[in-house]
Parts: sequence; structure tokens; C-alpha cells
Amino acid sequence: MTVSYANGGTDMATSQWINRPEPRAFDLTYQPPPEPKNPVVRGLALHYGAMLISSSSFIQNLLWANAGFDKLRNRPELEDIDPRYEPIVVQADGESNVQSLSDEEWSARRLSDSVYHSVLDYHEAYKAGKLTPTAVAKALLPLVRRDLKAATKHSTAFLLSNVDLVLAAAEESTKRYGEGRPLGPLDGIPVAVKDEEDVTGYRKCLGSKLDYTRKDNATSHCVQLWLDAGAVLLGKTNMHELGMDTTNNNPNYGTPVNPHNETYYCGGSSGGSAYTVSAGLMPVTMGNDGGGSVRIPSAYCGLYGLKPSQGRISIRPTMNLARSNGTPGPLAANMVDLEIAYRVMAQPDALDRDSKLFSPPQSAARLSKRTKVLGVFNEWFARADAPVKDACQATIDYLTSKHGYTVVPITLPLLHDAQVAHGMTILTEIGAGVPTSSISQLTAPNKVLLSCGTKTPSVDFLQAQKLRNLLMQHLAHLFDQHPGMIIVTPTTPNAGWHFSPQDLRYGCSDGNMQLRNMEYAYLANFVGCPAISVPVGYVAPVKGTKGRIPIGLQGMAEWCSEDELIAFGYDCERYLHDVYEGGRLRPANFVDVIQLAKQQAEQGDGAS
Repeated sequence: MTVSYANGGTDMATSQWINRPEPRAFDLTYQPPPEPKNPVVRGLALHYGAMLISSSSFIQNLLWANAGFDKLRNRPELEDIDPRYEPIVVQADGESNVQSLSDEEWSARRLSDSVYHSVLDYHEAYKAGKLTPTAVAKALLPLVRRDLKAATKHSTAFLLSNVDLVLAAAEESTKRYGEGRPLGPLDGIPVAVKDEEDVTGYRKCLGSKLDYTRKDNATSHCVQLWLDAGAVLLGKTNMHELGMDTTNNNPNYGTPVNPHNETYYCGGSSGGSAYTVSAGLMPVTMGNDGGGSVRIPSAYCGLYGLKPSQGRISIRPTMNLARSNGTPGPLAANMVDLEIAYRVMAQPDALDRDSKLFSPPQSAARLSKRTKVLGVFNEWFARADAPVKDACQATIDYLTSKHGYTVVPITLPLLHDAQVAHGMTILTEIGAGVPTSSISQLTAPNKVLLSCGTKTPSVDFLQAQKLRNLLMQHLAHLFDQHPGMIIVTPTTPNAGWHFSPQDLRYGCSDGNMQLRNMEYAYLANFVGCPAISVPVGYVAPVKGTKGRIPIGLQGMAEWCSEDELIAFGYDCERYLHDVYEGGRLRPANFVDVIQLAKQQAEQGDGAS
């Protein structure tokens, strides 16, 4: 379906929409969720219990019902709603004047004294001849390679590095800079991608002991776009097995711990990508987000993370295990890094059925006169822990007082039922991509999750898709009522996730914390909207540990409004940099890669 709607959020009078839901308000009384009743199991009890559960259909059905997956049956709110299986909505605005990143004027948006090096810092050092991509690659390889005898703690964030490919790409980039013909600001920049994508010359296991390597040795389209822009891929990053939790606890390959506090998780499932940026190793990495897996680790590690609109980013020819929920997205040290990385990877793919419908991303600079409206659902926002809520509210107060934003109260129907619907949907999707015979090879928590999650009957799955459509219709109504609105919440209601050392050996099954952790993040995946997480402060850690814990604020915008979210992210960046007491923090194990590469080059160890 293609229709025209007025769009007050941009500088265009009208836009053509494809598959936009019919605007329809559902004003239902907010109901807080019941206390979750999922058993929390760890250690040997989890190890042996998972074996029992994965072999007993009776126990699986009991746990499925205990999780509340049957709560959507016979719901009168869903009686006249059609199911919607994919939340892909496209705004084809017809504007095709794509400005070259090399011609962009970044000074007004870029922080001149960020505590993290940006893509532009590397780019300018290369152009000035102060540093080479080869020197950077040679400085990083000993830090990220897990195959070395003296592997560093940073290497846990990586699953594999192909040294020959790394050095070849770095040397080609060094040659281009030496000849005065760099491809753009991403040329020579060290990057890494989550093991959810395919890359020529790399095996793929999705953080598991299973083999998902493609026989044709292809590269995912979004990764290829970074490589075509000259980025130097240092390797594939660690992830939560199959992307099925938000901690990145991985007994198979080790668990990267939070650079800000080593007794906290990085968050997941893109935890390796988040660690890499947070520790200063790279200014940008690629993750995947099916229920917060870019935004949650970005919040936990104090980064900027973007989950794009569903269908915008092409991963062709890679199979998406979470077809209607998951999408790749960048994790970045600074907003300027996020914008550059996103604008490269979001170029439409003429051979992808969904991506080809989208318009190319535009410069955030063109939105200086955009509508600035923040939508807040007060009852939902208030469920966050007090320190998180206070930090996010302080950021909102800053945006309204200094940047001209207005706040409007909104309501969202059946939110907690929708989280159950999202869980049912994504577990069914992933389960369809894992043969039953392979479940025994998974870690204990995922034996439980997949064994139970794949018990969903078709009638319950259809009810979940009806609820998806209801929410999308309500959101279309809200976005029509408040053009340009960004719905703001904390990224997570909690500040980080402290773990017990015993959890690292066998994993931990804590469905209650998992649900709590995803309470705000899941919605953007389920309805297909873009969402961003930005760091807005820090809180004290649990007693006896060192390192303050980052807090993230989330903004969710209308379908195809990534450019508006990026402009919003720049405004939020100023708060943490200019206003927040103490400013942005570097973690204790931060690596100044530019300085390290320069030192090694001077000593002859990293010379190109």
C-alpha cells in the first residue's frame, strides 16, 4: 500500500509511504506487569537441569506456560485486528541528493575534545602523514588476536582475526593516503563486525559451537559497504550464543567484561562489539539488534548505538535468524562516528527486496530546523530504577531548556503483553533456524530457551502478530498527531548487570532479569521503528567494586526517521560533554590506539 501523508518532522511537504499502518488509537488503561516467576538457575544445577529440560516435552510445556506465553489467547482487544508478520514500513521521499561524506562539513557537530578518538581523528592523522592505517593495524593485532600465546584480555571480545586480510587492507589504504586519494573518512579506520554477519575469509558460528559458515564464502552487503569505503576489518567479535540474551555471557569462547567495571556484563548480544569501542580499540563496530542487542550493550558500555528501521539495512545474502525483528546497526564512540558508519552501511541495495525501497540516508545537518517533540509515557518511564530515571529526566530537562524540545504525554497500549508477544515471535524465528538435533550442542541457558520457546502453538503466534499490528496502528496515530516526535525512555530500567564469577563457566538462566533488561528496548524491534541509545550519566557500582556504571537514554522515532534520531543524538551528546558533572568517563582499561601506533611506528615496530 502506497499513500501520501503530511510529514511535519522533515522539511518536505509530503512523503510517499509504503506499508504504513492505518492510524488508529487504542486508548487502554495501563496495566503494570505481574512479577515474573521464571526460576533463576546457575552453575551445575543449570548444566544438568538443561539436559533434563531439553529432553522432556512435559517440562518444556510447563515452563512455556509459566513464562506467560499463553496470555494472548481470547483477548477481546485483538478480535478485529489482522496479524502483521513483518513491520517493514518505507518512506520513499524522492530526495536523492546524497552529499559525499568527504565533502561534509563536520566541525559544527564534532566534539573537539572528546575523551574518545573519532573516525575523523584517524582520517586527519592519515591525511597529515602523522600516522598510517598499517601502523594502526599492526598496533591492534596483538591486542585483539586470541590465537596468540600471550593473548590480552581484549582478545576475549574477538572470535577471529584474519591477519593476512587485515594487513592487506591496511596497506592498500596506506597507499591511497600516500597518493592523496583516500576513499573518504572511513578509509583506513579500524572496525570489527559481530559474528552474526558473513565475511569472506572468516568462519561463522554465531558465538556457538555450530558452523554457520556460508559455502559460497560471501560477505554480507552492509559489511561490504564498509569495506568498499576503505574500512580495515580487524576481525569478528564475540556475541551471546545465537544472540539469545542480553548479557553476552558466552561459556564457549569466554565473556568480555565491561571496560568500566569488570564485575559487570558488557550487555548483549553484541557485547564483543561494544567492548571493542568502549575500550578505545576502534571508533565504530557493527552489531545486530533483535531485541535491544545494539542499544543495550551501548548503554551498558557508555556508547552510541543505533537500531535502524526494519528492512533498511541489507545483509544479503546472509540469512536473518530473526527475520521480522533483527537488523544490523552501528555502535560508536562519538555521534559523528555513528552518523558516518550508518550513512555508509545504509545505502540502498538494488538486489535486496526491502532495502531497495528505502531512500539513501541524508546529512543530519539538514535538520537544524526540524520539529523537536519528545513523547513520554509517564507510567512506563517511571518503572526505571531511581538513579536511571533521574539521569534520563535530567537529560530531557536539558533538551527542553537548551535545545527547544517540547514534551508531550502519550500512552502506549498493552506494552507488557507486547513484550511477551515479541519474545514468542523471536524465539520461534530463531528456533526455525536451529535444527532440533543441534540444540544439544548449545550452552545450557539456550537449551532451555529454545526447547521451551519453540513450543509456541500457531494460534498464539498469530495472536502475537495481531498485537504487533495493533501497536503499529497506534504508533501511526501518535506520529500523525505529533509529527517528528521521538518517544524517549531509559534504554534499560537498570544500570548495568552485575554478575557472579560462577556464571561465566556454565552461563546463567535468569529470565526475570532478561525481561527487565529489555523492557524498553524490545518495542522498536517488534514494530520496526528506528531507535538510538545515547549515554547520559553514570551511577555508583555495587559495593566493593570499582568503576562507575554508564546509563543510556533511548529515543524511538517514526519509521525511516534515522536522520532525525541522529540529530537528536548530537543534542544529547552535548549534555554529557558540556553539562553533566564530571563529563564523559574513559574506562580504566582504555587503550589510546593512535598514541600506541605512533609510538610503535617511531620505534620501528609498526612502520608501514
